[in-house]
Amino acid sequence: MAVTLLGVPALAQPEVRPFSLAAQGCMKLRECTDDVVKVTSVQEITDYYQDPRADFSSVAIEAESILRGLGKSGVEVFMADARYFPLNARGTYYTDDNVMFLNAGKVLKPHVLITLLRHEGWHAAQDCMAGGIDNSFIAVIHDTDSVPFFYQDMAERLYPPGAVPWEAEAKWMGSTVNETAAALQVCGAGPMWETYEPTPMTGEWLRNNGHM
Repeated sequence: MAVTLLGVPALAQPEVRPFSLAAQGCMKLRECTDDVVKVTSVQEITDYYQDPRADFSSVAIEAESILRGLGKSGVEVFMADARYFPLNARGTYYTDDNVMFLNAGKVLKPHVLITLLRHEGWHAAQDCMAGGIDNSFIAVIHDTDSVPFFYQDMAERLYPPGAVPWEAEAKWMGSTVNETAAALQVCGAGPMWETYEPTPMTGEWLRNNGHM
């Protein structure tokens, strides 16, 4: 049933099957907002849980740096209840509207939170590399040959072939300290390709689309 806020009727959010792509889509469209909270700091992530186990102090410095970089780059970050994600999903970044959702049911452990922030934050940096954050494209930042085989192999087992270059690189950066934070600082300050030399294919894309 509808609720009222300051005398204005508000529609109840749609009923969707939990732990499904439909639920994730509902969250993305901002039609499902219960237990979906925007966060800009580690403290706000901690507050979301209201749980004494939520202690992210061991990763707070790097996590804060990533969150600042995301905000400076124009990316919004939300904590969301697990019911809005397919069962194995820890989080997602959408290139079309520059928004990141973190699955609160998966990131209570500090090492999982920081790995996810690095991984999804790297996708935001890849978005920025493809002509700026205000687009729906994505580009690898490092040459594919430089990505360690372990991450290439992991991505090939987990993702469709077309997604492997981007996901392998993001998997690598998910395990690499401070690289995502540094890339997002560059993204927020100016064109990525002025600091990170684009790969040949990315460079061709940037020139053909008037960015270089």
